[in-house]
Amino acid sequence: MVYFLQQVVNGLQLGFVYALIALGYTMVYGIVRLINFAHGDVFMIGSFAGFFAISALVGLGLGDVALFGVAVLVAMVVCVILGVSIERIAYRPIRRAPKIASLITAIGVSLFLENFASLKFVFGSNYRPFPRPFEPQPYDIGGVTITNIQIIIFVVSMLLLALLQFIVNRTKIGMAMRAVSYDQDTARLMGINVDYVISVTFALGSALAGAGGVLYAIAYPQIQPFMGIMPGLKAFVAAVLGGIGVIPGAVLGALIMGQAESLTTAYLSSTLRDAVAFGILIVVLMVRPTGLLGRRAAEKV
Repeated sequence: MVYFLQQVVNGLQLGFVYALIALGYTMVYGIVRLINFAHGDVFMIGSFAGFFAISALVGLGLGDVALFGVAVLVAMVVCVILGVSIERIAYRPIRRAPKIASLITAIGVSLFLENFASLKFVFGSNYRPFPRPFEPQPYDIGGVTITNIQIIIFVVSMLLLALLQFIVNRTKIGMAMRAVSYDQDTARLMGINVDYVISVTFALGSALAGAGGVLYAIAYPQIQPFMGIMPGLKAFVAAVLGGIGVIPGAVLGALIMGQAESLTTAYLSSTLRDAVAFGILIVVLMVRPTGLLGRRAAEKV
């Protein structure tokens, strides 16, 4: 039982990171019906932004908490700039083009970011050890070991999720996002700046991915330019699993993915964790194509 609970804790650590990435997928899809496959690479850039922030500030005598906080903020700001730039340069000009054009563009942006980042004069293709601002400190709770890093991931992720819920449900920009998600043309007639709302949506999703990149890097302390591929795919699967376009669904799907990966590694084999995770998606979509929390809706053609 203790071993099982330990794996549940490990799965929560992974699941919360996936949730921060998955929210970007689900918000962008909910607003513009676009699968932003470059989002996993925004997560990667966030890890590198945190890496350079910590490396630059580590000698200034900042406390561990302050150093970590600055790294997360820098990563979020860098990813906001990157996400908004991607939307304006790559996606906005083809917003009314056929969906296949948007899909191909998203894949192209993803490949560009990965390969550009791997150039020697940018980040290089080798793995880099991520400088943790603090050393792991284990705590034993009833035989289950929880580290300070896991606690930080849980707390920071839940605070960011709560902040996102507040923005979406309690602010004017959140109301505008929900209106644009429902009907862009009607939102324009109501005086809503749709382009601005879409940019804000990309900014919020990218900020969460940047924070997720730093949290992932302190949990698994090595980074490289192609590190966003698999977490990005699994976060996308989590968003679809929970119901693409539904914010609580993205979180639920991500936690399920984290548990599936952790328990498969513990009880079956680490080589099967990806197969089981994607297999769960197939089964759920066969039974409920809209995802666990998604609702079937008519689509205008």
